[in-house]
Parts: sequence; C-alpha cells; structure tokens
Amino acid sequence: MEIRRRRTKTNDNKRLLRQSAKFDCDEIATGDYVTNRIQKEEGDQEILLQKSNEKYLSEEESKIVHEEKRARIKIYLEIDLIAVILLIAGLVTRLYRLEEPRSIVFDELHYAGFDGQFKFDRIGSPYADTVPLFALRLFPALCGSLIIPTAYHLALELGLKQWTAMIAGILLLFDNALLTQSRFILMESMLIQFSLFGLLCIIKFRKVMDQPTSFSWWLWLSLGIASLTCAVCVKYVGFYSLVLAIYLITRDYWSLIPRKTLSTIRLLGHLLLRIVLIIVVTSSIYLGVFYIHLETLSKAGPHDAVMTSAFQASLEGGLASITKGQPLEVTHGSQITLRHTYGRACWLHSHSHMYPLRYPDGRGSSHQQQVTCYSFKDVNNWWIVKRPDRNDLVVTKPSEPIKHGDVIQLVHGITSRALNSHDVAAPMTPQSQEVSCYIDYNVSMPAQNLWRVEITNKDQLGDIWHAIQSQVRLIHVNTEYALKFSGKQLPDWGFNQYEIVADRLVDQSNSIWNVEEHRYTKNEDQKQRERELINAEMIPLRATTLSFWEKFVELQIKMLFGGQEGQNSHMYSSGPLEWPLMSRGIAYWVSNDSNAQIHLLGNIAIWYSGTAALIVYTVLLIFYMMRRRRMCFDIINGEWNRFLNAGGILLSGYFLHFLPFVFVERNLFLHHYLPAFVFKVLLTAAMIDHIYYLIRRRHTNNTILYAVTFSTITWLIFIIYVFRKFGALSYGTIPLSTKDILKLKWKDSWDFIIHKS
Repeated sequence: MEIRRRRTKTNDNKRLLRQSAKFDCDEIATGDYVTNRIQKEEGDQEILLQKSNEKYLSEEESKIVHEEKRARIKIYLEIDLIAVILLIAGLVTRLYRLEEPRSIVFDELHYAGFDGQFKFDRIGSPYADTVPLFALRLFPALCGSLIIPTAYHLALELGLKQWTAMIAGILLLFDNALLTQSRFILMESMLIQFSLFGLLCIIKFRKVMDQPTSFSWWLWLSLGIASLTCAVCVKYVGFYSLVLAIYLITRDYWSLIPRKTLSTIRLLGHLLLRIVLIIVVTSSIYLGVFYIHLETLSKAGPHDAVMTSAFQASLEGGLASITKGQPLEVTHGSQITLRHTYGRACWLHSHSHMYPLRYPDGRGSSHQQQVTCYSFKDVNNWWIVKRPDRNDLVVTKPSEPIKHGDVIQLVHGITSRALNSHDVAAPMTPQSQEVSCYIDYNVSMPAQNLWRVEITNKDQLGDIWHAIQSQVRLIHVNTEYALKFSGKQLPDWGFNQYEIVADRLVDQSNSIWNVEEHRYTKNEDQKQRERELINAEMIPLRATTLSFWEKFVELQIKMLFGGQEGQNSHMYSSGPLEWPLMSRGIAYWVSNDSNAQIHLLGNIAIWYSGTAALIVYTVLLIFYMMRRRRMCFDIINGEWNRFLNAGGILLSGYFLHFLPFVFVERNLFLHHYLPAFVFKVLLTAAMIDHIYYLIRRRHTNNTILYAVTFSTITWLIFIIYVFRKFGALSYGTIPLSTKDILKLKWKDSWDFIIHKS
C-alpha cells in the first residue's frame, strides 16, 4: 500500500511538471515567456516590500490603519433623469397660476372655512384677501406632480421597459382630469399619490420578502403600509389599494410555504412579523391622524348638523355656544325637539296638514295630522312632554324628571295635538303603522297616544332622561311598536319630508332619538306658549364632553353610512358605466364676467386608449390561459410571468377601484373614477410593452417595428394636442366665446356652461 501511494504521488508530480513545462513552452512560443517572468518577479518583490514595511509598523499605527478601513462609508447616488424631467414637468403644469381663479371651485366649498372664520355657502364665492389660497392649494398640487414619477417607478418595478414606463408617466402628465383635480383643494391627488407610493413600496418589498432580518424588508413593508394607511385616512377609497397590497403580501407568503429551507418555526415567524407590523402601523397612523384631527378641530363649522347632538354640543361655538340656562333633566312640561340620533339628521315634526284620504295605490289613511321627520330647524319641531295623569303643561317645583320606563304623552307645541299611532298602514311603508297627531273626528277611532320611554344608554347615564346625551326609544303602549324614522320621502302632499312610522322591530338604530333643544314650560296660556316657542333659540345651551373614542366611533359611523341616505339628483352626476368613455364631465367653476370656466374632463385620447387596452389585455389573458391549458406556449415563460404579474396587479387594482361604485346608490361623479383610471393608464403602458415584445418575436422585418413606433409617436403627439386644446377648461384663465366652447363639445353629452350674451 505504501509503495503504491508513493508511485501515485510520483506520477502526479510528473504530470504537473509536464503541464508546467508545456505552459512555459507555450509562453516561449508566443513570445510572452520573458515578460510574464519579469512581471511575476516584480510582483513578488512588491509583496516582500509590503511585508517588510508592515513589520516595522507599531501596533498602534496598525490599529489606526485597520480602523480607517472599517470606518469607510460608501454612498451611491443614482439619479433617474427621466423621473426628474417628469417631476419638473408635473410641477410646471400643476403650479402654473395656481391661485386662479380666486374663487371657490366645486368641492373647495367644504374646505373654505379653513380657520373657522370663513363661511361660504356657494361655489364661485370669492376668497377673502386674507385666505392663503396658494398655500392651501399647494399640497394637492405637489401630490398631483408626484403621481407622475411615482407611476413611472411603479411601472419599472413591475418589469416594464424604461421607455414604456416613461409613456405611463407622459399619459398621466397630459391628462386634463388629473391636472384639474390636482390644482384645487380636493382630495383625489393626495389619495392617488399615497396609494401609488404605497404599492411601489410593497412591490419593492416583494423582492426581499424572504429576508426579514434585512433593513430593506422592514423599510419597504413599513413605508408601504404607512402610505396606504394615509390613503385610507384621505378617503375610504384608499382601502381598496390597501386590500390589493395585503393580497400581494399574502400571496407572496403563500409562495414561501413550499420552501424546504424554511422550518415551520421560521414560517410562523414570517407570518407573525407581517401581521404585527401591518396592525401596528395601520392602527397607529389611523388613530393618530384622527386624534390630531379631533384635538385640533375643536370649533363648530357649517356641516356639524350631520353629527349627533352630543357631538355638536362638545364643540366650541356649536350647540354649546349659548350656556345660559338650558335644563338637563327632561320632566313633565319640558319643551323639547327630538332628533333622529343615527343616520340622517332630522327632527320629529308635525304641521296642520292631514294625511290624504286615499293614496294613489287605493289604500285609505286615517286623515289625521301628519307627523314627519324634517331636516331643518323649525318651530314645528317643538313638542311638550306630558304625564298622562296631569292636565296642565307647566313644570312644577320641584320638578319630576322622566325616568326609564315612564309612560308619557307628547303634545305638539304649535297645534297642541298629541302624538298618536293606530292600526292604519303607513303611507310609504305599509308593513308599519301610521304615526299622526290625533284629531277627534267622533268616529270609532279612539286616541292611542301613550308612549313608554326606554333609555338605551341608561347603564352609562342612569335612569333619568337627560337632554342631548340620553338616547331613547318611544314605545307605543297599545301595540308595543317603536317610533321609527323609515328613511323614505313623502310625496308632494307631505312636502317631501321623511316618513315616521311605528314599527314592530324595536331594536334598531332608526328607532333611537335624543332631545336636542330643551326648555321648561312656564306659562299655561297657549298663545303665550306659542309665542315663546316661536322666539325660542334652536340651540341647546349646555356643553357636553365626549371622550376621544366616543367621537372617533361616531365619526367612523357617519363617514361609512352618512352618505347613503337618498340624495337629490345632480345635473352633473354620472354612473360608473359612463366613466370609461367619459360621457359626462363636471362643471367646477364659471366666471361671472365671461365664459371662462373649469370643467372636469379627461384627455379623451388617453381615456379611450386606456379602455381599449383594458379590453385587449383581458382578451389576451384569456387567450393565453386557454392556449397554455392545451400545452401551447405562444410566449416564453419569462414574458408570460411578466405579463401575468404586471397586468394582473394593474387589472386587479382597476377593478378593485371601479366595481364597488357599481353597487353604490347615491350621486356619483367623474372624479370618483380617477383612482381606477390611473391603474388603467399603467395597464395601457404594459400593453404597449407587450405588443412591442410580440412584434420583435414574430417579425424580424424592422419595417413593421418602425411603423408601430411611428404610430406610437403620432398617438403621443395627438395626446399632447388634445391636452393643449382642452387646457382652457383645466386652468379657467382664458375667456372663451360661445363659438370656442361649442368647438370643444366633442360629445353631445358634455354639458358646458354658456353665458347668454
């Protein structure tokens, strides 16, 4: 064995020598041998010299050298010139003459009273000179400018080529609707920017999704969720972008499960880290934003009426603006207004008009005095609380407060008729009972005017009925039905006020009421009492205190459900099916002196191209999937994955932001489509990218490629032409003649405003 090993070793050495000799011979043959030898010797000398120098360095000097090497910080700065150009172009177009017009434009009406001192009640009202209009419009304009480079980078992250990503930015830059919406104190530009930036961060996070110990993992996931939460804070529509992001995170986590390199513990760690981070970031930002909002905006404004009485009374200058004498406890003889607590703001109301003898469907009524819910403060909203065993209406001393379970009568303050219900079908809700004020017609229909007070929040406030804070149900004693706001409007005979019924389903939010205005009856004389009611201020005089959580919960309920009551139709409202082809725009503002106006319209070339791209992508996706199902692969796997990933995300984003509006039963406008429109534009760029791939793959002849390129450039030039032509309607700075406006009416359904000369 030893001899064999030595022989093997000797043979290996001989083979190495032969290879070395062959190598040297090759070098000599090529004339490089001497040169290589010299270089090798010089290198050896340098190494020996370096070792010699290090030998004579002191330990302290060596330590300094090593510390300097470790302390080096390298910063790599990379500037995308295209993104910079797109940003500058966005700033120029959005900030140009930003303060014009110096009047309230469309929904700026809701934000005009920015410091509580200004109150404008109509579009077109001029801003006072003290209003910092440029500053107020600046942030939406900046967000509108940032949308363009953000979309460009998002397209790059989705795998699009740089030039097609640039096209996506150009399309957003030259869309008139996005330009218009970004130049005023409106929310869509902020919503879209937060949504796009959040999705961009989530796409970046997907590249490091399996590296939870890296800084990039925490950075991109935190930034993405934070930005998307800000989008939700701007408008609830941002929730759809957050849903899309969570879906992508969940899908990526699902792809980690089959990896055998990850143990069960590590997979659970991945899951818990994602869940905890998402919950912590979203809740912290969302609650923080509303905490700042509620702490900062403590004064009353023109739209407080949608909130409950307790909420309004907690604001400075709201229901608590007068604090001299409104009693707290409701008692016999209390003059009150009863407000519908949840949902539409309206007050229990009656007037001297009767229900019609017969309704159009042939049903008969009681022909008693109408009882409705009226959405405005009115003298006919006053009612007087009366105990059934008392004949007078004056408050006694000491007073006897009404408690939970007490039976009362409610006497209408002006007509002096008692609230009543009986076995007659309600006019608009036949399954419920009619509510009226009783008139004795000497027929076989006796009065049924007793109501039992049930305080729903007595566990927090006690058994005594309090103004503003106590939430009560009034239960009809004879039938055990609850007094309820049905939400249906009465026809002309009821002055289009809202129907009040008695309903067998007691436990529902529409049957809850609370006292808002409250005063004590001091005079038995009816005429004097009427004069006092007519002159009474319709404002409660006692301040209330609500915790942050009470205000927060109420505000969320109002935002979620407050806009779902029936609204009057609007001449510029439009349905979701009209949006893709831009059938209707919105008149935002028109000058009083000329036909200069601002009208929300998109760039028709972009909108129609986007709709076409949406259809083409969907058809191609179905075609590819069916072909691949039959094992026919028309494109390589890399392109298929890119087509499916980028297009799938953008198509999902489009439908998530579009389809929910199909089921919304309220007035909708074109600007509601803009978040979905941005996804459609990005999908258009993705389709252009894919079409160029198909042409390069299928046709080696450059003529076709040149023709398509020329068509694309021509299309972009036409887009810029349309942008400039309709720019007058985006900026509103150019006085237009009637002829000019008619030339811009490319579709008959576009309703521009034209002053009569």
